[in-house]
Amino acid sequence: MEHAPELPTETSVIRFKDQDFITLRDHCLSRGLPFVDDTFPAEASSIGQKLLQGKNISNLQWKRPGDLSEGPPYFILEGASRFDIQQGTAGDCWFLAALGSLTQNPQCRKKILMEQSFSHQYAGIFRFRFWQCGQWVEVVVDDYLPVVGRDYLFVHPRNKQEFWPCLLEKAYAKLRGSYSHLHYGYLPDALVDLTGGVVSSVNLHSSPSDLLMVVKTAAKAGSLMTCATPKGLTDEAGVMGNGLVSQHAYTVTGAEQIQYRRGWEEIIRLWNPWGKKEWRGRWSDGSWEWQETRDRRKNQLYENKEDGEFWMSCQDFQENFSCLFICNQIPITLDHGLIPHERWGQMVFKNQVILGNTAGGPGRDSQYFFSVQELMEGNNAVVSVTVTPQSLKAEDEECPLSFQVFKVDSQFQHFRERLPPRFFSLFRNAIQGIDDKTKCNFTKFSHLSPGTYVVVLSAYKERVEFLLRIFLKMPDSDRNMNHSFSHRSLKGSVPENGSQQSIFYRYAQGLDIDATQLQNLLNQELLTGPPGDTFSLDQCRSLIALMDLKVNGRLDQEEFGRLWSRLVHCQHIFQNIQKSSRVLLTSDLWKAIQNTDFLTGISISCELQDLLALRYGDSVGHITFPSLVCLLLRLEIMAKAFRNFSKDGKGLYLTEMEVSHLPIPTAGRIPSHLSPSDARGNFSL
Repeated sequence: MEHAPELPTETSVIRFKDQDFITLRDHCLSRGLPFVDDTFPAEASSIGQKLLQGKNISNLQWKRPGDLSEGPPYFILEGASRFDIQQGTAGDCWFLAALGSLTQNPQCRKKILMEQSFSHQYAGIFRFRFWQCGQWVEVVVDDYLPVVGRDYLFVHPRNKQEFWPCLLEKAYAKLRGSYSHLHYGYLPDALVDLTGGVVSSVNLHSSPSDLLMVVKTAAKAGSLMTCATPKGLTDEAGVMGNGLVSQHAYTVTGAEQIQYRRGWEEIIRLWNPWGKKEWRGRWSDGSWEWQETRDRRKNQLYENKEDGEFWMSCQDFQENFSCLFICNQIPITLDHGLIPHERWGQMVFKNQVILGNTAGGPGRDSQYFFSVQELMEGNNAVVSVTVTPQSLKAEDEECPLSFQVFKVDSQFQHFRERLPPRFFSLFRNAIQGIDDKTKCNFTKFSHLSPGTYVVVLSAYKERVEFLLRIFLKMPDSDRNMNHSFSHRSLKGSVPENGSQQSIFYRYAQGLDIDATQLQNLLNQELLTGPPGDTFSLDQCRSLIALMDLKVNGRLDQEEFGRLWSRLVHCQHIFQNIQKSSRVLLTSDLWKAIQNTDFLTGISISCELQDLLALRYGDSVGHITFPSLVCLLLRLEIMAKAFRNFSKDGKGLYLTEMEVSHLPIPTAGRIPSHLSPSDARGNFSL
């Protein structure tokens, strides 16, 4: 179930350099002359010395799209796509990779690009918006572009008539000071500037085995995703033997599990802002893997084009890339079940200023208090600091701020403005580690116990202005706060976000769903609360075995529909019996069986009920919802199996040959001669 983030409403848009787009455009239209931007002139100063060194600028010209286009110029032609972008001589892959990911999020893309054209009210002026320290800033530019002959100096469009990538890059260069200020940067800075979101990182050298699910979960949440290769033998980016570029940024555009030979392979899709340079290893364009796979989704996933986009195995991805960055409007904690839609509160401290020490050491610090009310799963607090561009200089290589987080002891909790020096002199340990640190942003994800905390920031410059955001995970409103039962709770109703069909396609890869995907689906759609007894992978494999008519280890939409109807019924039974005791006791097992529609006509002895209670209950006599589901569905299948085998309804009479062909009791399936309408499943209860 998705929860609306409890975030502040968006502030008004700020005009960069106090330039108002509508006023400037209308003035140009009334005069019949195209706009000329004196604040970012068509001169070498707007490019910057870093990118002009060693170049012959005598042939450098600035031209408008009407003089460059092979036909009528368009702002966007047939939709904005990452394939419209081709990097030029500036080393701004860090920005273009983030921009490539932005094109996959229509809502964010529209906010940046606006509605613009070269036909309706064209006046040689365009505008773009970027997020800067808690507010959106609108930057206007004229449409002069630097070229040498007919070659673009910087980003050039794949289609000679489409100009949104060139103009957007120019606006970002103006915001940063010059094109040279885009020459090398940090991926998280670009992601934040394009969204105002929070960046979390995944260290690929120690990343989880469920990397595929991390990417798919983040994609479903609308996150922007980028990654980078490590530095090569030199400081310059260069093409390696495997086709990848060292010290280079890429966009993550998808991830899938694909059928290969007798198993499944996890693959990830990337896009290179350079355009044509692609991976040459396993699952690359034209590779043997694509020729050998019999996956029916091959035609949907695979295109052999020189467009900079390619697939590679997740294993190769982890071995060749150093870090994965994921940016979302609210924090995504990729742990404890990969839950993307959590409720977060936010504390915002805008326009904060620290006066640093002119001698170079840290000056007087700033302190900000917050409280964690309840113990929760995973990371439940995120501290994010963004430094204003005005506090930075081009020669600054690091962020001019540092911060620490401390837990405040009870003896100091009456201090709400500033802690005394003796608090820090007691050999106190801070909550260490910064997850993401760049020139403008740094972020810390933490799992904090209930209590009062303080964020302490220190500056290493005379004056630093910054934005501080503290995100705190909020308790799930569906969870009973006075519930002392330690198991994971069942959601109050069937998920509100669509029918079983829409739920199925949100988690399926293609036309069917496997045990891992089913596990993720059930734990996210049916359960809530702290970590506890979720559906395990073995339980999900068992459920698939019970419903798998095609005996292929997966469920198609029809098979999942049968399972889902039983899950919903089990949900109602579990909740109705819980009303009095708040838990399902093994002593109430007979009530569950008696009230299960798909077990009508089935009765079990007291001895069997005791055995079921021992197998499916815990040490204190409680039965979790996942355990109840497995019990009731296995009981249904066993009853159907017995009726098909029994000739008189009282017993099974098998020949020695029939016995030798029976499946193994704990994992076997009902023989194929049973009616297709009968579910196949485990013999063992």
